[in-house]
Amino acid sequence: MNVEYFIAKRLFTAKEENNTYTKPILRIAILAIALSVAVMLISIMVVTGFKNDISDKIIGFGSHITISNFTNNQSYESEPISVEQDFYPSITAVEGVKHISTFATKAGIIKTTDEIQGVVLKGVSSDYDWTFFKDNLVSGSVFEVNDSVKSNQILISENISKTLDLNVGDGLVMYFAQNPPRVRKFHISGIYNTAMSDFDKLFVLGDINHIQALNGWENNEVGGFEIQLTNFDDLDKITDEVYNLTPYNLNAQSIKEKTPQIFNWLDLQDVNVFVILILMLIVGVINMITALLILILERTKTIGILKALGATNWSVRKIFLYSAVNLIVKGLLVGNAIALSFAFLQKKFSLISLDPATYYMDTVPVNFDLTYILLLNIGTVVVCYLVLIVPSVIITKITAIKAISFE
Repeated sequence: MNVEYFIAKRLFTAKEENNTYTKPILRIAILAIALSVAVMLISIMVVTGFKNDISDKIIGFGSHITISNFTNNQSYESEPISVEQDFYPSITAVEGVKHISTFATKAGIIKTTDEIQGVVLKGVSSDYDWTFFKDNLVSGSVFEVNDSVKSNQILISENISKTLDLNVGDGLVMYFAQNPPRVRKFHISGIYNTAMSDFDKLFVLGDINHIQALNGWENNEVGGFEIQLTNFDDLDKITDEVYNLTPYNLNAQSIKEKTPQIFNWLDLQDVNVFVILILMLIVGVINMITALLILILERTKTIGILKALGATNWSVRKIFLYSAVNLIVKGLLVGNAIALSFAFLQKKFSLISLDPATYYMDTVPVNFDLTYILLLNIGTVVVCYLVLIVPSVIITKITAIKAISFE
């Protein structure tokens, strides 16, 4: 049996403990730990949720990895490549690759009676994965692409719909600036909203056959290939593998390489979380040091008696460290309850809203990651325990005779 733990439990949980001065201090220490842990957990859940949501939306528009021609062309006009590649569609056999499909893009202008809007028509083929846009549909439905029959159905964003006063089922005319200029008439099958305003106001999804016909391509020519992965964490490694599998005239780029400014911005959020974690941990540690010193001061006579009975300094220190850890654990339980309750309510009812134009989402996201939660709780206990070893040294300075007669 652990003697120090038994004594600590008897000393600091006994019902006769009624020190009106000590109890409020200890409760404040528990509250400080609880608030610190709650703030740390909420910060991690919100920031990781924010990063995951933004990443998922960007990947939804552009996939994890894109294979296309080497070109200095910065416009939205795709350069044709043959669909007859050794890696297509067998690249799905690479571990971590979930799906591959073909696409092409072409800049165009939608004109209505009163408004005009520049857009990018993204042509997709029959093997396109519609999961992302189905999850973000606000009305209508996605359309079916058939390689043999050209579809005039398109998917537009709610942003474009409101700007041009268009609804599901309406027809629209899209103009393409080329020589000679071309015009195509489409019908709206669905309207989506991702809250990524920079992307929503730009992309319209349609049949890739239209882009092939407009550009005079053959049926086996596309603008590129989009590869989806099962795990975003494997992006860099699989991008290198895919690059080595592609021929010399094609380039494989990850979504990080295509939109570095957004992912660099997301990485900066980690710095904010790190600062918050450090500050909250300092607050918690300071409060626990104060609580430990109060415990030692209050039990000075007990320390003298234990030493007189032959207890070593380290044994007595362990008694008070066990008591301090008990306070930390109580604070952790309360802090976790606060953080998880907030996260659940936010996830369920979207209590806190955001401006989509600024944050690319209309509500504060939360991410329940059990690994982060466990690591944070374990790390808090370990750090606080190690830090409290130092102030507990004061016990070694207390002599048995002086402690017993201490008032």
